[in-house]
Amino acid sequence: MRRAAISLKKKAAMTVTRVSLGAEKLVYVLVADRALKYALGRSRIAYIGTTKKGVSRVSQSVATRANAILSLHGVKAFDARIVTCKPRRHVKTWLRLERALLVEFRGQFGELPKCNTKGNIMTEDGVFDLFSKTRVSNILKTLSA
Repeated sequence: MRRAAISLKKKAAMTVTRVSLGAEKLVYVLVADRALKYALGRSRIAYIGTTKKGVSRVSQSVATRANAILSLHGVKAFDARIVTCKPRRHVKTWLRLERALLVEFRGQFGELPKCNTKGNIMTEDGVFDLFSKTRVSNILKTLSA
């Protein structure tokens, strides 16, 4: 019987860091290695999501959306970036932050990120009461570049 050849890939399949271990409730953004076409411009952002279960949910989301993101034209890799804010009593800040990011993204690029399905009918009503619109916009610009 002939032996099978074994090969070691040069690049890591996944890298895990301590970036978000302190925050359980957070928003994560999946960012492609190239800019994607949207109605009003180009952005590297492929998905914006939220979790109240911490980093383990982010890794599940990466695994779930890997095929969808990697099947986009020209995308060879993507990163998961974490966006957090300080908690407040009786306010689900992570949900409001996700909503603010989605509303601002749709305002800048004319549509939701490629892999987002919910959030099409979100309006700006009270979204930016808790967060600065310019800060949310700057975060999206940083991740889109």
